[in-house]
Amino acid sequence: QVQLVESGGGLVQPGGSLRLSCAASGTIFSINRMGWYRQAPGKQRELVATITSGGSTNYADSVKGRFTISRDNAKMTVYLQMNSLKPENTAVYYCNADRFWSGSTYYLNYWGQGTQVTVSS
Repeated sequence: QVQLVESGGGLVQPGGSLRLSCAASGTIFSINRMGWYRQAPGKQRELVATITSGGSTNYADSVKGRFTISRDNAKMTVYLQMNSLKPENTAVYYCNADRFWSGSTYYLNYWGQGTQVTVSS
C-alpha cells in the first residue's frame, strides 16, 4: 500500500522558518515528480513547488527566493525548506507524488494527508 507521510508543520512566527518532509512508502518504482501544494481556508489548493527525479524545480511566484524544494530519490522523500514565512503562508500543505508504478498499478497523482502550517505572532 502506498503512503505519503508528511511531517514538520506547526506554528511559527512571521519571519521564521519551517522544514516540511514527505516520505513515500510502499512498493514504489521511481516517482517522476514530487511536490508540495497548499490550501488555505476558503481557497483552492494551489501549487507551491515541484521537483522531478532529475532535479528540475518549479515554484509559485509568491514563494520564489524564500522556499526551497529538494528530494532524496533513494529515500523517496521530498523536503520543503520555508524561510521568511508570512501570515499569508498559513495553510494545510499537501505532499504530491506524480506518475509512478506500485506493483501493477500506475499512479498519476497521489496525495498525502496534509500538514498544517500556521504563521502567526
